[in-house]
Amino acid sequence: MSKKNKKNLKRIIIAAAFFAVAAITRMEGSTAFAMYFAAFVIVGYDVVIGAVRNIANGQIFDENFLMMIATIGAFIVGEYPEGAAVMMFFQVGELFQDYAVNKSRKSISSLMDIRPDFANVVSGDTTVKTDPYDVKLNDIIVVNPGERVPLDGIVISGTSTLDTSALTGESLPREVQENSEILSGCININGVIKVKVTKEYGQSTVNRILDLVENASNKKSKSEKFITKFAKYYTPAVVVFALILAIVPPLFIKGAMWQDWVYRALTFLVISCPCALVISVPLSFFGGLGGASSKGVLIKGSNYLETLAKTNIVVFDKTGTLTKGKFDVVKVNGSENTLEIASAAEMHSSHPIAACIKNAVTTDIEFKAENVQEKAGYGVTCDINNVKTLVGNSKLMAENNIKIEEVVGSTVVYVAQNGVCIGSIVIEDTLKPDAKMAVKGLKNAGVTKTVMLTGDSKAVGEKIANQLGLDKVYTELLPDQKVDQLEKLLAEKSTEKEKLCYVGDGINDAPVLARADIGVAMGALGSDAAIEAADVVIMNDEPSKIITAINISRKTLGIVKQNIVFALGVKLLVLLLGAMGIATMWEAVFSDVGVAVIAILNSMRALNTKNM
Repeated sequence: MSKKNKKNLKRIIIAAAFFAVAAITRMEGSTAFAMYFAAFVIVGYDVVIGAVRNIANGQIFDENFLMMIATIGAFIVGEYPEGAAVMMFFQVGELFQDYAVNKSRKSISSLMDIRPDFANVVSGDTTVKTDPYDVKLNDIIVVNPGERVPLDGIVISGTSTLDTSALTGESLPREVQENSEILSGCININGVIKVKVTKEYGQSTVNRILDLVENASNKKSKSEKFITKFAKYYTPAVVVFALILAIVPPLFIKGAMWQDWVYRALTFLVISCPCALVISVPLSFFGGLGGASSKGVLIKGSNYLETLAKTNIVVFDKTGTLTKGKFDVVKVNGSENTLEIASAAEMHSSHPIAACIKNAVTTDIEFKAENVQEKAGYGVTCDINNVKTLVGNSKLMAENNIKIEEVVGSTVVYVAQNGVCIGSIVIEDTLKPDAKMAVKGLKNAGVTKTVMLTGDSKAVGEKIANQLGLDKVYTELLPDQKVDQLEKLLAEKSTEKEKLCYVGDGINDAPVLARADIGVAMGALGSDAAIEAADVVIMNDEPSKIITAINISRKTLGIVKQNIVFALGVKLLVLLLGAMGIATMWEAVFSDVGVAVIAILNSMRALNTKNM
């Protein structure tokens, strides 16, 4: 508990002691007034001071003003116990509010712990502790065990294990070695590593995350905007109505007592305080944002959280989003030496497919390629052990009149010697382990349409779509064609309430991410442009996290709606009873403080994301 809350709790306890003594001994007259007024001053002086200060600044109609008028009015009409009790319960509600806000803030503010304090920059034979802001591109830094990685970079020496949980929400450590890319904000667990800095602090992962978190609260949802506008007009309206309630009946109703109607008006003011709505709605969204961040999903504002809850169309990019974004050899057909021969031929090629073939060979290669000639878009021709060898695609085989058995739906490298195809190597950009689960989970969550947009061939795109169970796939699209196709999908929505979510990771996805109702970027390996354009960033690159994000957003929005309906329902009922003289100050206290506390406690459920 904070120092402020401890101080307020002491005040409440002391005030309650004065109140209890007066109530138990049934004091009357000036003695009772003194005891109850002492309790009122001890617990409520800051509310009165705050109301007076706001009035001086032209901000009259707030909760402090309502509480001050209602409680002082209760003392004036002789209802001392109720005047003191209302202020005490109001402060109890404030205490609960502060506790709830602090608890919600912890899950987000804990992210601030990822901010690095220093970087060990290599200077000659020594290292110098330097502010991360001052480290330059391509500087070499040393990260010791237990230290936080200060900047994004590439490991140039050493091996270690990194704790990435602060970024990804995942507890499984990650092994790194030479040439591994590492992100700032991770904790180095056991080994000393040297890192070449690839991004200055302003562009680093840790700084981007902190910016997202710090700016999230500036982007309000429609529900929050509604509550702000509602309170702006609602509070003055109820003050005017309370004045009418206090003045008009005694003037025009025969036998009406001024004291009774003033008491009703004061009760009406206490009931009307919009604390439950003004506090609980933003608090619910704040809790949802915090809960999502603890799962490695950064949502840039409560407006995006609200939009995400209404998602019923999800459109995916393929490479790097549903697939790993790197080629793997998945099958070798034909001669047992097919892979080794192909690797020898591709030994000096820098093409990604060549690298994939070479990485697939785990033994020493006995073959040596000579007279190597590489033809872009076709493949390689060479001599291996004095045998004419061709390694390439179907176009290379057709050009040399070599018969092959084509494999549809995959990238295939054919190997031929002396004019005869001796085998083929099937290469695929393999699916991410949770890709199928992501698509299935979205459908279970009520998403009505799942679509994939890809620049890959029709055969490959349709094969991936069938494996995942996607509803539709559009292939061979250029970046501008992706935007055009997305526009068509947006136009096909049956109602404005339906929302389309696009998930991507590459530079060419940035325009589509920005155009969609809600854009989701794969953050850990995604491009800077995609992350900047997106509304939601998934830090561990798992597409299944979209389900987590949607579930959290729907739960949060459900809590918000519950609080609005509950608070307004109870208030309207008790306001009616108060105006009729049926509800007393005690019912008024419940409708204000009690409802606020219940709504706040309900809001805190948004933080619980254990099963999502």
